[in-house]
Amino acid sequence: MKALLPLFLLLILSIPAFSQTQIKGKILNKAQGTPLEFASVAVYLASDSSLVDGGITDLDGNFSVEKLSPGTYYLIASFLGYSSRTFSGIQLERNQKLDLGTISLEIDAQNLQAVDVQGQRISTDFRPEKQSFSAENFESAQGGTATDVMKNLPGVSINGEGTLSIRGSSGYVVMINGRPTQGDPMMLLGQLPANSIEKVEWLSAPGAQYDSEGKAGIINISTKKGATDGLYLQMNGRLGFPSIENYDNKAGQQRYGADFNLNYQKGKWDFSLGASYQRNDQSGRRVGNVYTIDGDTTTYFPSDGERSIDELNYSGRFTLGYNPNAANSFSFGVYAGVRDRVRTADILYYDNHQEYQGGESPPFQYFNANDQNRRGDFALGSLDYTHSFGNGGKLSTSFLYEYSLLGGPTTNRNLGYPDLSIVYQDEYNTNDNPLNGFRYNLDYTFKPSSLGDVQIGYQYRFLDHFGDFLYERKNNETGIWEIVPEFSSEVDLKRIIHTGYLQWNKKKDKWSYSAGVRTEFMDRTFELQDKAGLIDTTYLYDYIQPFFSGNISYKKNEDLTWKLNFTQRVERETTFKMTPFPEREHSETLEQGDPTVLPEFINTLEAGMIKTWKDNSFFATAYYTQVENLVNRVNTVYNDTILNRIYSNVGTAKSIGVELGTELFFTEKWKGYFGGNVYRYSIQGEFDKRPVNQAAWVYSYNFNTTYNFTKTLSSQFTLNYLSKRVTAQGEDSRFYQPSLNIRKTFLDGQLALNLLWQNIDMGLLKSNEQRITTWRTGEFYTTTNYIYEVDMLILNLSYTINRSKNRAKFVKSEFGEKEF
Repeated sequence: MKALLPLFLLLILSIPAFSQTQIKGKILNKAQGTPLEFASVAVYLASDSSLVDGGITDLDGNFSVEKLSPGTYYLIASFLGYSSRTFSGIQLERNQKLDLGTISLEIDAQNLQAVDVQGQRISTDFRPEKQSFSAENFESAQGGTATDVMKNLPGVSINGEGTLSIRGSSGYVVMINGRPTQGDPMMLLGQLPANSIEKVEWLSAPGAQYDSEGKAGIINISTKKGATDGLYLQMNGRLGFPSIENYDNKAGQQRYGADFNLNYQKGKWDFSLGASYQRNDQSGRRVGNVYTIDGDTTTYFPSDGERSIDELNYSGRFTLGYNPNAANSFSFGVYAGVRDRVRTADILYYDNHQEYQGGESPPFQYFNANDQNRRGDFALGSLDYTHSFGNGGKLSTSFLYEYSLLGGPTTNRNLGYPDLSIVYQDEYNTNDNPLNGFRYNLDYTFKPSSLGDVQIGYQYRFLDHFGDFLYERKNNETGIWEIVPEFSSEVDLKRIIHTGYLQWNKKKDKWSYSAGVRTEFMDRTFELQDKAGLIDTTYLYDYIQPFFSGNISYKKNEDLTWKLNFTQRVERETTFKMTPFPEREHSETLEQGDPTVLPEFINTLEAGMIKTWKDNSFFATAYYTQVENLVNRVNTVYNDTILNRIYSNVGTAKSIGVELGTELFFTEKWKGYFGGNVYRYSIQGEFDKRPVNQAAWVYSYNFNTTYNFTKTLSSQFTLNYLSKRVTAQGEDSRFYQPSLNIRKTFLDGQLALNLLWQNIDMGLLKSNEQRITTWRTGEFYTTTNYIYEVDMLILNLSYTINRSKNRAKFVKSEFGEKEF
């Protein structure tokens, strides 16, 4: 894969740099001085007003219309809800390059309020550099979170634990309104209300100006924004009906919540306030069987019981923006909240016995009462500043600080059965993990004549994550809790990263191309000490690593574009995956990390095409990804009835596949969307001096179809499917979730009512169910079927004041959510 890099860069640099006729400029919102993305530019011949060419602006509001013949033209710049501007008498000579500079568009409130969209809206925008998806078109996600939006995207799959993967990888970076975060993606996505999201963008091969983290690239979530001054307020309520299938769980499930987003904009000031409170319990059951082998003795311990989740999230957010003029903008934000999740696993081990040469032991049964509470209290703040220069340059800087207190206890009690008053073992382990982290960015963009855009920047990041892990076992004779030193420890992870980058972007006629390099210096110190004072060790690791990227696209015509991308990325370890002291997850399971675990290094090459016709669109991308130092969860035998899960490097993973997506409008009232991904996945390496060699085909697809019965009544059916796939020591079964949503709007769209039937099953489909199996020949075999709640009915109610005026944007977590 590394040999492909010089060839790729040579291909970029070999594209001819011929001269051309060009009109370019930048379109801004006049009131705020901010760029307008997707604004339209049309060039007409002055003699007969015939349309010659056109285009739309990029993220920074820039546009370029090229390869125009000499002559006289006029240009119209326009954007929905704004007054258009016309530039007449444009005289072009051969090879002339005309820069119109900054074009400021004024808000036309009357025009904005008169907009009435008939039929279906286009919900996708496929581009060579990214794919964009409108959140409001995924009706089944309304009232939920960003996770419910994300799982409908092409190449994205969700498993039984609710973890999202892109091209089979759960490693990706989440950005909120273009601001990068380093929190755990699932925690970030699970906190953000779906109702506050305008669109989701996926960058599968980001340039050097973006963070190098994330095996599968970057997800950018844009919160809703509007165009006019004034007050915007959206309030959402959510209520779940009683569970249809409770699986005999000891407590009933509760599902309810509310959130609001308030935005007030007046002239140079922009104020946003938001809060969310969500209770989202889920019933469930698990059925498992495990056996271990020691010589001629095989120990069996099958199990069956409850596996439910009680989850509570509440948070508050505040942002203040100030734009003194078109050249400067300031933004200050704070975010604080609590995330509290309790996983209950009350399991009956009903037939524990051993088989050995010449006979077997009598069966033994016991009941394991296990509760794991994971809680995170957090507070963070950010300050951002951007200055735009008259020559098209831009300087931006940002600072983010975060404090988090992560932790929570796990109780594990092995009791008699059916007499639960008998206590065989009573254990308690807890941990406190205060985290301090901050990040500083400095970025500068300039345009040296005809060479294109050049971006340079520097980033500094610091993380200090301390952990105090205490494991106690009750002495059944004395009733005193005693420390178990081999499971108790203190750890401290410090990580410093210095980064510099250089990115170059250029457009010539139908070609667009870019190249960049991002160089990182990382210094990692990991200190650990056990409670008995027998272990006091410091692990050091550092690297200086360049990460290269490049993109080429060719727009054959208005309807067809080809692309070729290359990127190098990294996936860094978390404290959880480095702590070597075991934690008791279940009666049969310990879990620990590896203090010597190495970061994963990723190379990705992709080629594809984008086709549009009328309102329909289609894309297809072939890709190859190689991951060095792959981290997987693997098992070893701790004793005859306990397995030890370890996160460790297991070798090299390779994926070669193709993903595609299409949005089709069958009629004015009926449209469908389909996204799919199929790839060959292989793992080669070794763990614990044993070879790892696994390979299989994997596929996933997401499908939804929407039908508008009237302008105020619609329905949407959604299906998310993930096939069986291999792991380092076994396989995970297929997993799928069908859902149906009915939506009714009132008061000219201000009030919306959604009734969601989630995880449709009816006792027939085995929806929301997944089996996880691992084995090691001659040592152990384990298989567990996780059965999650089905046929959930949820009612969502949303009321919006001044729908067109929302532009609420909030700061998001940088460090702590990744550890949570």
